[in-house]
Order: sequence, then structure tokens, then C-alpha cells
Amino acid sequence: MPTHTRIRMFNTRDTYPNQTLDNDLCQAVRAGNTVYVRGQVGTDFDGNLVGLGDPAAQAEQAMKNVSQLLQEAGSDMSHIVKTTTYITDPRFREPVYREVGKWLKGVFPISTGLVVAGLAQPEWLMEIDVIAVIPDEEAGQ
Repeated sequence: MPTHTRIRMFNTRDTYPNQTLDNDLCQAVRAGNTVYVRGQVGTDFDGNLVGLGDPAAQAEQAMKNVSQLLQEAGSDMSHIVKTTTYITDPRFREPVYREVGKWLKGVFPISTGLVVAGLAQPEWLMEIDVIAVIPDEEAGQ
């Protein structure tokens, strides 16, 4: 029995055509009853940027992605235990955190926030990764 499940595998040459990368990655990994979600940005799963220049719109798309990936892994937003949020400008904190907060109302995860010089693509203004759990009854334990 495998120790983990990889969700939405991809290669970076397909997702970053403007870069010369060739790395095999996935959007999420389910390991036991823990789900690790790769950093999500304002790009949908077809590679379309949502919210050019709009950090709140990018945060909304990123959280839609997180929700979808957690569902595919057998979890949901209510089981998020940790978030790490990256923003490229301190002025983006309020619009990004306001949007993320809508999705996590009543969840109370631990949270880390960072202001960074840039992300993997210059049009990305924010990124969020999460760790969630799958309740024991759903994890088969």
C-alpha cells in the first residue's frame, strides 16, 4: 500500500513555458491523514491568471484552488491546520488576508505571513500553501 497519494501531477515545462525548467511536481500530497497543498496563486488549473494586478482576486482564485485540491484529497477547508501566505507588497496584506479570512471563517488555523521580493512569475502578487488533515473516520483509522 502506498504511503502517500500525489494529486494533479505536472511538469514545470508545461506550467512555466517562459522558463527552462523540467521538474516533476504535484499540486497536493496526501500522506496518511495529512494533506500538503502546494503554493496556490491566482491562476486556475488551466493556467489562466485571474485578477491581473488585483491581489484580492488572486487570493480568491488561490483559495478556490485550495478548496478543490482538499476535496480531491478527501478533506475540506474546515480541516486546514496551517497556512503560509506570501505577498509581494505589504500593501496587499489587507486585501489578501480579508479574502483568505472569508474562506477560513471559524477554522482558526495557525498562520504565517511573509512579504517577499517576488514569486515565480512577476504577475503573481500572492501565494498561499496549506496543510490540512483528514478526520480519522475519513482516513480509515
